[in-house]
Amino acid sequence: MKKLIDFSRYSSIKIGPIVEVEVIEKIDPAYEKLFLVGGANNLLVSPTPPPLAILGKPFDFIRIENDELVIGGATVTGRVVSFCKRHDIAGFEFLSKLPGTIGGAVKMNAGVKEYEIKNVLKWIRTCEGVIPASKLKLEYRKTDIKHIIYEAGFKLERGYSEQLRQKLLKLRTNQPKEPSAGSVFKNPPGDYAGRLIEAVGLKGKRVGNMAWSDVHANFLVNLGCGTFEEAMELIDLAKKRVYEAFGVKLQEEIVIL
Repeated sequence: MKKLIDFSRYSSIKIGPIVEVEVIEKIDPAYEKLFLVGGANNLLVSPTPPPLAILGKPFDFIRIENDELVIGGATVTGRVVSFCKRHDIAGFEFLSKLPGTIGGAVKMNAGVKEYEIKNVLKWIRTCEGVIPASKLKLEYRKTDIKHIIYEAGFKLERGYSEQLRQKLLKLRTNQPKEPSAGSVFKNPPGDYAGRLIEAVGLKGKRVGNMAWSDVHANFLVNLGCGTFEEAMELIDLAKKRVYEAFGVKLQEEIVIL
């Protein structure tokens, strides 16, 4: 089944063409050649992306099963937080207002500070079957998962904390309100990408309708009808300036298609 998606509306940064995307309704290795876009919250889609796909309704679920929380890859993170609040389940408070799907959150080991997916993940299901978390390389904002994540199993621990949810939300109050794809670069060891971008004078720097945010320098914001080319110009400029000034090679946290 195919579906037309306008990435200038669907993606969080509001950039991209209208593309025919495959809707995956069953587990099949044939889909591995496609790039899964999830909620498109950390994507920058070019005018000529590779073949794309999204998970369909069969993978949008959340349930308690055998003392575990089992969640479909297409399930949005906000729904997970609501479910955990309702059922007094701890460990998922950090997902509040962290947009995207569970599949995407697992794939990039999403988190806020020390609170991250790997702390609660038990296993994932791909076209190769069930893989325990202990066999996955789960690192800061990245994993070595190469296959589509159809569902995942998590620890089931009681004790949802609204206080913790509010505390973690406060840590993100310095994020811009304009459309963005979240943090553009990973923080290099012992430093912050935003600090480095600001230090080389790029905070607030604008090219066309894209800019490095003047609220948080590691966020690329769309000021209205921004383009892929304008975004890439700013990304390349930041990498060049930071390397020249500090010898640090910034690595993208966003995915460029």
